[in-house]
Amino acid sequence: MLEYDFENSIGFWVCATAHDLARMLNEELSAHGITLRQWEVLAMLSFCGEQAQSELAERLKIEAPTLVGVLDRMERDGWIVRTADPHDKRRKIIRATERVEPVWSKMIECAKRVRGQAIAGLSGDELETLRTLLGRVRENLARSEKLTPPTCHELSAAGLLSEGS
Repeated sequence: MLEYDFENSIGFWVCATAHDLARMLNEELSAHGITLRQWEVLAMLSFCGEQAQSELAERLKIEAPTLVGVLDRMERDGWIVRTADPHDKRRKIIRATERVEPVWSKMIECAKRVRGQAIAGLSGDELETLRTLLGRVRENLARSEKLTPPTCHELSAAGLLSEGS
């Protein structure tokens, strides 16, 4: 039998919590015909602004072909546009359109409901402590030679979660 001390694993706590948040947000969004991946794309565009398709895939930590399918649907629905980078025609710049605003409003409502459920019973001080501690954990991990520090205020996952989940 494989054994591991999950009760004392910060990785387990963080991953399990992130999975639960994602699952709940996905359920909320799916009621409106919106996918979690679409939310992630629009959240990253909102957080970091327009960006190259390759950068977006890297920031979302998904394979480029997976992102292409998501972007194809979003472009078809008029939520994003892809334009050639004026300095490098091979690069595609992704930008949200005005047409996404009504859908984005629904997404924000869903995210706020999930966030409300997730933080129920936590005081402001507890939330600030949680944000500070998770920030420190991320800084510690970023110091590793194997990881690069987050970019573009890179998701400070807490930042994205505080607004979105």
